[in-house]
Amino acid sequence: MFETLLLNFLFMLFPVLIFLIFFENRPHAYNRKILVLLTALTMILCIAKPIQLESGFIFDLRYVPFIITALYGGYKNVLPLYLILNIYRFYVGGEGTVQSLLFSTAVLALVPALSKRFLRSKPRGRIIWATCLVIITMGCYLIVLSLILNKLDMQYWMLVVNALTIHAVVMAVLMILLEQILLNLRNRERMMQSERLNVVSELAASVSHEMRNPLTVTSGFLQLLNLSKGLTPEEKSYIELSLLELNRAEKIISDYLSFAKPQSEDRVYSNLQAECEYTKNVILPYATIHKVAVEFSFNNSLYTHYDRNQMQQCLINLYKNAIEAMEGTEDAVLSIDISESEQNILITIRDNGIGMTKEELSRLGKPYYSTKAEGTGLGMLMAYNAVHKVGGHIRVQSVKGKGTTFRIIIPT
Repeated sequence: MFETLLLNFLFMLFPVLIFLIFFENRPHAYNRKILVLLTALTMILCIAKPIQLESGFIFDLRYVPFIITALYGGYKNVLPLYLILNIYRFYVGGEGTVQSLLFSTAVLALVPALSKRFLRSKPRGRIIWATCLVIITMGCYLIVLSLILNKLDMQYWMLVVNALTIHAVVMAVLMILLEQILLNLRNRERMMQSERLNVVSELAASVSHEMRNPLTVTSGFLQLLNLSKGLTPEEKSYIELSLLELNRAEKIISDYLSFAKPQSEDRVYSNLQAECEYTKNVILPYATIHKVAVEFSFNNSLYTHYDRNQMQQCLINLYKNAIEAMEGTEDAVLSIDISESEQNILITIRDNGIGMTKEELSRLGKPYYSTKAEGTGLGMLMAYNAVHKVGGHIRVQSVKGKGTTFRIIIPT
């Protein structure tokens, strides 16, 4: 039994190892399909090599990967596993095939419904959730088995002890490994983001001043030349076009400079009300020009330390991006909601604009990436940097063609 148990545990580690070695840096949607296929292979191997007790009872660990996928991926990802599990179980045949179909259907109906609440839990909570669910699942399976058996002898109770213990231990160990891997991935992404910020900052500091001086001189002479009465209308249009392009270059350099040399610190201890109302009033004329209605709501009593200038800059950048994303949209609405939850300040910025794809979401906040044709990506980079400095993080949800929601979570 012990050798088979170790083999089954190796089956559980198989998709994790393969994913980390070969597929970790692939696109998110592609990763999901690969993980589902690897998990399906794990279930098939568990069914093919069940654990056999000395009493003659056998059981397998098929529901461990099934429940993990259901909790992390919901119905969309666990449904293919359900189909593969039952197709292979019917292929194997033997007693209990119909019962396996009914039981797996019950698990499919109930467990993925808990996915959203599970994902909102903290890592320790998710480990406890998954372990308790696999114990409950196997407990229900053993209860059904007890109704089929004529008598409950010592062999049955040995099966109960072994099945529940093995499932609980394997699930707990796997969840600890998975949560540690997820933590390492998040830490690595934060480190890479910090490196990107440092690189952009150094680059900006080294070239921005040198580029700004000749641009200023050129712009001044062009403005003087534009006042000349001897110019033809065509020549004036060329000069005006040149000035527009110089102004655009000046704006890009200003973005670099503000990133390389942030405004002087103005740290305050506040509930963000003054900053949120100020930035709303600043952005209202811009929203009016773009025919965007602004809905504002403030319900926060929590206080925290932050830099006033950087926070204002962060909010204005996000508001401006949201308004520009709704250009040409009928009934365009920018919704700004500031609330509190579990000692966190929540700033929700929602628009009903063009939205973003998953690929665009994955690159959001990286240097030089922007969904706008003339964007530099520095505004979003500054927003992420400002939130990161107060220990917060930004979550983004978006549907292409329907809009985007930015949720800033700031701990107090």
